[in-house]
Parts: sequence; structure tokens; C-alpha cells
Amino acid sequence: MSHKNILITGGAGFIGNHVVRLFVNKYPECRIVCLDKLTYAGNLANLSDVEAKPNYAFVRADIADIDEMRRIIREYEIDGIIHLAAESHVDRSITDPLTFARTNVMGTLSLLQAAREYWESLPERYDGKLFYHISTDEVYGALPLSHPDGIPAPFATRASSGVSHEAYGDEFFTELTRYNPHSPYSAAKASSDHFVRAWHDTYGMPVVVTNCSNNYGPYQFPEKLIPLFINNIRHRRPLPVYGRGENVRDWLYVEDHARAIDTIFHHGKSGETYNIGGFNEWKNIDIVRLLVNTVDRLLGRPEGADLDLITYVTDRPGHDLRYAIDSRKLQSELGWEPSLQFEEGIEKTVRWYLDNQDWLDNVTSGDYQQYYARMYGNR
Repeated sequence: MSHKNILITGGAGFIGNHVVRLFVNKYPECRIVCLDKLTYAGNLANLSDVEAKPNYAFVRADIADIDEMRRIIREYEIDGIIHLAAESHVDRSITDPLTFARTNVMGTLSLLQAAREYWESLPERYDGKLFYHISTDEVYGALPLSHPDGIPAPFATRASSGVSHEAYGDEFFTELTRYNPHSPYSAAKASSDHFVRAWHDTYGMPVVVTNCSNNYGPYQFPEKLIPLFINNIRHRRPLPVYGRGENVRDWLYVEDHARAIDTIFHHGKSGETYNIGGFNEWKNIDIVRLLVNTVDRLLGRPEGADLDLITYVTDRPGHDLRYAIDSRKLQSELGWEPSLQFEEGIEKTVRWYLDNQDWLDNVTSGDYQQYYARMYGNR
């Protein structure tokens, strides 16, 4: 493996902890530096199983602090960066867009500049270096919602692999889809994507960019739909669904995303973009019903007993109707594909949250944030 010292930003967050865990365990010869600001979405309890590993290090820092980024990259002699740190909740971006611009745009710029300065100071310069930027499908805007007569031909073969392949339209986001962000969150991510590509074109920095569909699985902060509703069903609290729940999303199990990141980091081509998706479209209301049935069954309640918890609330501004990723480039060029059917992944996810209620209660109470404030001070 060419990259010996790898910095993973946002490593204590939802997707980040799965990537850190995979790299720490799979590449013991490499030093994995987990960087996180430990905002509400970052939790070191997510990484308790690897914190004692000799090739793991944790640094608390703000990616928008360029002097800190310069220090960390030089101190740890970083030659590979996997950049996951971001503000990512659309509702929060609507009420606090400046924080999203600072973290997602200026934070990415700080990392890019600090990495460029360090790598260009080395005799080998960019040889063996990589800046991997993780983005989102939301930068592409929205797709039309339709119900064609059957599955679009390019996706019909997916059935043979056991992966869900139902489509709610005949258009999909590809790596060439024009950017058209509709929320402050997606606008900030789109801007950061452009800066990463500009550093490649202007300075020759080796970069890859990936745009992924919605992730779900263990350790997700319970402001997002699936863990929030699992917890609400558990406590028999209302399940607020935007509009009529007709919005469609393409869902991917988080460990499949981590595997894709590993594959692209080691085998992706510099300057390229790769879309990562599950070929797994679901309407929000259908997901909610599946969650209710699954949680009820696993808690020993009559299946569907809590469907009356569903309530419909006013739709949020700029709520895109449909996202769907075409990830055939990643599959054909690098050999990755998703491993789980959605129902199987939901079963695993619900079981994890029900089996880890202490983690969930600690996160929802906010106690972990008070602990980090005492341990590290407020930054």
C-alpha cells in the first residue's frame, strides 16, 4: 500500500467511523489519523473498539483552522487524505447556512491548501499522494418522479445480484450530470467539489471525488430519518413525515459505502469522479412503514401496531423529489457493488439500535458533548 499515513476527517461521525474502523483493521501497517471537531455529530464512543490499536491516532481539530491543518498534516507526514468532515443535515442548513459554508467550503479549502503546501515541499511532491473528497448526490438537484412500464434496461440485470432494482423513473444521476443544488447544504457541498477539482486542474494535485446516495446503518446520529424513527417507534412518539411521504431516495448500507471508499482510494484514477449508489429506491412513506413493522416485530409487538404514529407535516423548503444514482462506472471500472438488499440492511440496522439503547440514549441526551467539553475544552 503506497499511502502509509492516512488522515480521515470527520472520522468520529457516522460514515467516518466505519471508514476508520475498516482502514485500521485492514491496514495494520498504516497509521490512520482520525480527525474530528467533535460537534454534536461526532462521538468517540463510535470508535471505542479501535482506539487502543497501535496504528490509530485521534486529533481533535477544526478543518476550517488552516494553521491547525498545516500542523497536523506536517506532524503526521500525511500522504493520503479521505475528507468526510461536513455539516450534512439539510434542515440545519436552512436555519444556519453560514455554518455550512464555513465548514463545507472554507474547511475543504483549508485542507486543500495545507496539503498542497506540504506535498509541494517534499522532494517527491505529489508522487504517492491523494486527496479523496466525499460528496453527495444532492449536488445534482432533483430527478423527475415517474412510473415507467418496467425497469429501465440498463438496470434490469441488477436483479441477478440480489440487489433491489426497482426504479421510480428512467433518469439517473451520472458523473456527467449538471450540478443544480437546491439547499444551502447541497450548495456548500457543490462549491467544495468545484474547489477540489480546481486544485487538480490548477496545481496538479491528485484528487478523486465521489458522490454518494443516502446512507443508513449503525452509529448514525438520530436526527436522520431511519435512526430517529427507530427511536420514536421504540418510545411510541410521533413519526413526522414531510408532505405525503412521496419523496424518493436511493439508499446504501454504510459498510458498503466504506468498502467503496476503500476501493476508490486504492484503485481510483486521479481527477475522476465516481458515483456510489445502491440501485435501491424507496419512497419515504414506504421506509417508515417498513421501519414500523420491523421495530414492532423485534420488540414483540403486533406487526404494524404503531402505524398510527405516522403524522404528516408541512414539507420543508427546497425538498427535492427524487434522487437516484447510476453507479455503473464504479462497478465496471473498479468492480465494486452493494452487498445487501434493503430489507436485510434495515433488519440489521434496527437490531443494532435496539441492542445498543445505551448508545442511543447517551446521544439523544447530549451527555457525550458535556464529557468532551470537559475533556478537551470548548472549541
